[in-house]
Amino acid sequence: MLIAPAVAVVAAVAVVGALGLGGGDDADPRAPLRSGSVVSVTRATLTERTTVEGQLGYGAELPLPVKAQGTVTWLPEPGATVERGDELLRVDDRPVVLMYGSLPTYRSLGLTAQEDGRGSDDGNSDERENDGGGDAKSPNLSGPTAPPGGAGTERTSGSSRAARELKGMDVMQFETNLAALGYTGFTVDERFTSLTADAVKRWQKSLGVAQTGTVDAGDVIYATSKVRIGQPGTRLGSPVGENTLTYTGTARKVTVNASATEAAWAVRDARVTVQLPNGNPVQGTVAAIGKQATAPEGGGGEGGGTGRPATIPVTVAIGDQKSVGQLESGPVTVEYVGKEVNGALTVPVSALVALAEGGHGLETADGRFVAVKTGLYADGDVEVSGAAVREGMKVRIPE
Repeated sequence: MLIAPAVAVVAAVAVVGALGLGGGDDADPRAPLRSGSVVSVTRATLTERTTVEGQLGYGAELPLPVKAQGTVTWLPEPGATVERGDELLRVDDRPVVLMYGSLPTYRSLGLTAQEDGRGSDDGNSDERENDGGGDAKSPNLSGPTAPPGGAGTERTSGSSRAARELKGMDVMQFETNLAALGYTGFTVDERFTSLTADAVKRWQKSLGVAQTGTVDAGDVIYATSKVRIGQPGTRLGSPVGENTLTYTGTARKVTVNASATEAAWAVRDARVTVQLPNGNPVQGTVAAIGKQATAPEGGGGEGGGTGRPATIPVTVAIGDQKSVGQLESGPVTVEYVGKEVNGALTVPVSALVALAEGGHGLETADGRFVAVKTGLYADGDVEVSGAAVREGMKVRIPE
């Protein structure tokens, strides 16, 4: 009679424990039966972001096209900034000056002598002459210069010598720079007149060189803007060579060796975010994309393969240079948008469940399971779609 009630009590306790309705001190009475949270299906924009490694710097150093011939007698310090009118170097103790422009120097500029006597008192050449004046092979380009003023004629050994003007876009480019430096008194055009020669003499006087009124091909070097001096390729006292002096632009930029198979993001003017070595993010835009892929350095493996993909160089420009601070170089991380879906139905990735029949599904708040098709994964969320999925529906996060 005492044994039967005891068995009944033990059985009751076992049922209660199996149902989770009782327990010891570790049980949490607030825990739900099946899940810890319920979330809503929301409509949002999903953005997939990818990061690649890059290098902050001033870009590749390029050789300056020094045309002056002689011995290098002075060089600027690496890292120095040179602007229009400043000296880039000295050759035979004669300054080589930076000017702004895209047309390279290919001839000397000045008033030349004309032996046939067909010259007018204002120094203008006869209209029957070569109006272009831009043929570098013309024997008149390097002839004697005109007397001061550049006008009129002079008698030499019984022959008449008249000043002849050069014409061309290179003349306009130089005159634009001369006027920008404050040496005016002439019209900025394609004609090198006696007034231009007078301004050149004043400029030459400021440089401390002979006031000839003629600009030799080696006297100036053109760049599109101010430059930053790189590492010199020669020493003082050495003759001028092809790599006498190198330069870069003055704006800091980022170079990325992007995988050739994953460089679809590298589109000109595409926006990216650059994480600096100090952790600060700055905005950048893709400025240039290389057209030639480069195989990775080093060997390894049979057949010389390395297992790493070929890369193409991508240059990222930084518009706000002040945002970079004092940093000049260092490793950085470039973040770009890989894919983006607007107005997608999304749930946390943790809400997905694997269905017995295959694929993914969601568990509704009332315990039903609905199949879904997944799309873009980004920032812990996933795009879902399906006939039974709608915005605002409640789904469980499986334990």
